[in-house]
Amino acid sequence: MKCIIAGLVVAANLAAPVAAEEHRVTIRGMAFQPSVLKVAVGDTVVFANTRRAAHTATATDGAFDTGRIGSGKVAGIEITNAGTIHYICDYHPSVQGRIVAN
Repeated sequence: MKCIIAGLVVAANLAAPVAAEEHRVTIRGMAFQPSVLKVAVGDTVVFANTRRAAHTATATDGAFDTGRIGSGKVAGIEITNAGTIHYICDYHPSVQGRIVAN
């Protein structure tokens, strides 16, 4: 009887949905920090600009574009597909980052 109950508990835990997480990337010192971020599909990534200059977070493959993120502002995106997404700031192409989604 104990084995059956334990098996039901394990099955119930497997069926429970996994909550999406929110991750933060800070634009600081002309860099995305962290420069590489590991997330799960369904998670949200929030880009926070701590610089005076405006920035963007724009995927090089067109997967997302935050548009202009002004000083002290944030912009978020949802990760919808697994894989590696390289992104840059359209205004400062040397500012680069990467998101790895599983």
